[in-house]
Formats: sequence, C-alpha cells, structure tokens
Amino acid sequence: MTYLSAANDSLNSSHKSLTPKALVAGAITGSLLLGGCQQAPTYDYIQGETMGTSYHITFQKPKEVDEEAIKQAIDKRLQEINVSMSTYMKDSTISKFNRLKAGEPMQVDPDFIQVLQDSKQVYDQSGGAFDPTVMPLINLWGFGSVMTAERLQNPPSAEQIMAAKSLLGFEDIKVSGNTLTKDKDNVELDFSAVAKGYGVDVIAEVLQKDYKINNYMVEIGGEVSTSGVNQKAQSWQIAIDAPIIDSTVTERLTLAAIRQPSSPNKLRLATSGNYRNSIIFDGRRYSHTIDPTTGQPITGGAPSVTVAADSVSLADAWATALTAMTYEQALATATEKDLAVLFVVPKDGKIHDELPSVKELARHKADPLAYWQIVETPAMKALRAGNVK
Repeated sequence: MTYLSAANDSLNSSHKSLTPKALVAGAITGSLLLGGCQQAPTYDYIQGETMGTSYHITFQKPKEVDEEAIKQAIDKRLQEINVSMSTYMKDSTISKFNRLKAGEPMQVDPDFIQVLQDSKQVYDQSGGAFDPTVMPLINLWGFGSVMTAERLQNPPSAEQIMAAKSLLGFEDIKVSGNTLTKDKDNVELDFSAVAKGYGVDVIAEVLQKDYKINNYMVEIGGEVSTSGVNQKAQSWQIAIDAPIIDSTVTERLTLAAIRQPSSPNKLRLATSGNYRNSIIFDGRRYSHTIDPTTGQPITGGAPSVTVAADSVSLADAWATALTAMTYEQALATATEKDLAVLFVVPKDGKIHDELPSVKELARHKADPLAYWQIVETPAMKALRAGNVK
C-alpha cells in the first residue's frame, strides 16, 4: 500500500528492527487445506520472529539435516536483511543512505539492490502508486504510528501537501552497479511495503539452494511462498479470509482458496487490505494508505487485494500499489498489466464506509458469504483453474 503507515506497517517498531504491513483479516493466512489418503511424508515445522512479526515454515526435511542448523541459517539471512533495510537501525544501510546529501555515492548490498529493482519495476508499471519515498506524506497526515481522526478534522493545507510531495523522489535515486546516489537532498527510502515479501523469498532460497528442500510453505505475517507438496502429498492451498474488521485466527471466514499450480510447482502470494488500519470521519472511511500521486488518504479502495507473482517481493509491492488506488482503478490496472489478482469486495460491487464485524454478523445472524464477492482478473482465474502460462 503506498504506503502502509501504521507502526506495524513500517519496517520497524520501537523494539524490533523490521516491521511488516499490518496483517489484515483478508490477508493470506497460511492455512492449509489438506486432503488425500496417500502415505504422508515426514514434515517439520519451524517458527521464529522477524520484521516485527513472526515467520512459520513447514517443510519436508531431508535425512541427516539438523533442523536447528536450518533455523540458524534462516535467522542469519533475515538479520542481514534487517541490517540492510531497517529504518529503525541508525547504522543500517538504508538509514545511512537516507542521511546522504545529493551527489554523495554509497555502495549497498545485493539484497538492497534487488528490493530497489523490484520497487522500481512496480513504481514504473503502477504509475507511481507504489513509491518507497512517500513517508513525508504519511508523516504529514499523522498516520505514522497511530491512526486517529484528529488529522482529518484539521487536514494539512494544499501548500503543506505540496511541500511534502516535493520531498518525494524515487526517480531521483540513481543506481550504477552496487552504488547509489540521489539527485536531491532529503529523499529517503522506506521498504516497509516490500521487505516482508522479500524476506519470504530469501527463506525459500535458503531452503532450496542450501538444503535442497523442495517441499515447503514459508509465511511471514501473511505473505506466502509454497513449493512441491504438503504433508498429505497434495498441492498446497492458501486460504483467503473475508475482510471482517475484528476477525481473528479463531474467528474468521474463509472465502476462497488458491491452489498451487502443477506447473510451475510453486506459488508466491501477498495480500494487502485497507480496512483494519482505517477510521471513519464525517461519514467516510479513510485508509492509512496515502496515494503519493494526490497526497491524500485513500477512500474507495478494495478491502482486500491478493496478488500472485513471480516472487513474493513483487507480489507484496503490487498488493500495496493496488491498495493505493480506488477499487475501480486497481481492477483496471491489474487487468491491463495481466496481473494475477483476487479482490474481495462487497457483493453489490460498491465500496462501503461501514464493513461488518464478527459481532455484527453474529448478532444479525448474517451470512458473510452473502455480503462478499470474489472478483478475479483473467490471470488469476487462469491460475486458480490451473491454466498457468
């Protein structure tokens, strides 16, 4: 979401170095829909903390491989990403870059370059809806650590918004090999909306390249990568929940599932949503997401957006970009760009200011399935039907 701005949306928190986007109820939960009666192989499970949230890995462990060694290798790589991209670490690569003056060169690590390249790809193709330099606007609107209506009661002036927008400048960041420079002062990067997805990619790489593990599911805060088969020797399926405001792991509604295709035998997914970190002011629901092209908070965005892409990093960035648009704009962009996207929207096709809660649905004995609908791009329909290009 360009840009998720609540405290748990940044790459950081006051007590942890990296913080992810808020995990929305409509996010990919990592739930497995398992079936079949074949002889189940032995699978192991690892979990840990990273980026202000937790990671969960289910995998078929090769013989004579120490599970603790795998966990240590994963934690080491995640810490390297943390040291590279945490804006809460004063000595991190990104913090040092953000302090640079215009024209000053700086060498960065390969992880940083890859995330920057992924960000640039989505920035270009989304028309700037995804912009890692948008933090000045988030701070201006007061949507940094806590979402409140106070700023909406006294919104920034057009002049203040213009001044904040002048500090944005993703196109002012130049790359030559592994060296970065910026063309103007005060341009700063924040990879909050992509680093969690990249972390999933990195864990998957450790499993496959270092330990020859091809059957796994990796999840960080709702972003998911799968490969091979699950414990029941079936293709992995990832559940998509309804965007119900106060839903939990135990109180949630699964609306759909995305099955990993047989070719390629992998799935890379990310979900973003506007409804959790949002407030209603003067009869309208405002998202914590800021549209960098207008400098205004988003209204009318899809409650939940799930993207499948070649990497979780790209899926994460695209889910963010599409959440930074109105639903109509997002659907048109995703279709035009041939993206595999699943939207969860009200059944009447309108984006409402009021969304149902678990208690409201229970009190009125409403059927949530009668309220929500799934809207898919042609590429997502093909993916779910197993007709992948």
